[in-house]
Amino acid sequence: MPDLPASAPHPGPAPGRKSVLLLQGLMGPLFRRLGEELMRAGHTVHKINFNGGDRLFWRLPGGIDYRGSLEDWPAWLEGVIREHQVTDVTLFGDCRDHHMPAIRLCRELGVLVHVFEEGYIRPDWVTLELGGVNGHSSLPRDPVWYRQTAAALPPVPPHAQVPSSFRRRALEGLLYNTADVLTRWYYPHWTNHRPWHPLVEGMGWARKLRRRKDNQKRSEALLDHLQDSAAAYFIFPLQLDSDAQIRLHSPFAGIADALKLVIGSFAAHAPAHTRLVVKEHPLDNGVRDWCQEAGDIAALYGVADRVDYLPAGDIVPVTRRSLGMVTINSTSGTLALVEGVPVVALGHAIYDIPDITFQDGIDAFWSNPVPPDAETFAALRRVLIERCLIPGGFFSDEALDKVVRHAVARFEGHALLPE
Repeated sequence: MPDLPASAPHPGPAPGRKSVLLLQGLMGPLFRRLGEELMRAGHTVHKINFNGGDRLFWRLPGGIDYRGSLEDWPAWLEGVIREHQVTDVTLFGDCRDHHMPAIRLCRELGVLVHVFEEGYIRPDWVTLELGGVNGHSSLPRDPVWYRQTAAALPPVPPHAQVPSSFRRRALEGLLYNTADVLTRWYYPHWTNHRPWHPLVEGMGWARKLRRRKDNQKRSEALLDHLQDSAAAYFIFPLQLDSDAQIRLHSPFAGIADALKLVIGSFAAHAPAHTRLVVKEHPLDNGVRDWCQEAGDIAALYGVADRVDYLPAGDIVPVTRRSLGMVTINSTSGTLALVEGVPVVALGHAIYDIPDITFQDGIDAFWSNPVPPDAETFAALRRVLIERCLIPGGFFSDEALDKVVRHAVARFEGHALLPE
């Protein structure tokens, strides 16, 4: 087992203060900004860096490099937790290879685990939940419970929209992956949870950036056509092929399998006058050509003339005009539910609850898309905001400022702060 980093014995946090250990975050400055604010509030903060990308975006005191193997990780982590008398562990995504054993260890040691993820409710919210998210959430699936619980809560505080930059997300991904590749010699046991080599992913992001204007034009042309023709269509927003929500919380091995099932079901059961719009995920890295794959599958099932591909654009207006949304377990499902649009979920989604989503399967959905019960969905939304959502986003300074401010308040046991 690798030696623990050398450091003086730590006296532990001051009374009323926390000792926070950050594991792996989102590619970008989220955890550095969070660490700065926690330190400013008087908490003790350390950060584990697993690769050069983590180290590049940290650049604060308290960084600890982990250079050992996945097998040695739990014992090494336990030493760090005990040495620094850690009270809280924070991470982004609870299904990464190093995060799953870390969460199990924290449960054994009585250490709180705060999990960041994309927001259950979109836009302008992010998830920060104790213990686990999505399929690992402790929240129930009982509509009556949500209605009763929400009835006892005050109204949601006023909430303002925050900006988001795709260009910023892409550039941060390129920087992170470049730093990862250039420092693999220093982190010899690091294995990325994502299925591609960082160079491959970096080239995909670069290619997507180059095609951005063309994709925008194609998307605008398709949206104009759908609106002008008053076409009746369903929408299927794609998720990220590397997403643990696909690999661990759905019946699919990847997005290609989901495309086959959805397009096959559409061809066999959807009314002949309807269309299917496949929407690319805005954070897809461009490594795989989903437009080509969707087209090939549609041709295989004889519906190439009824399946459209939308590479970019705002999903809200196209969802609002749709007959219904098919999703695996994407948070895009909540965008549809907010608009009263019927949703069928094919995987384990936190909002896949009777009275909210269609419960009779995808084959029946095409002919009888039942809209959500507005009262039950409003209750779910209110409880989620109370328990595990904070305002903000990840891809602009204003959005990060808001996330960090509210995250520190949640760490300290406070309610949502006023805008």
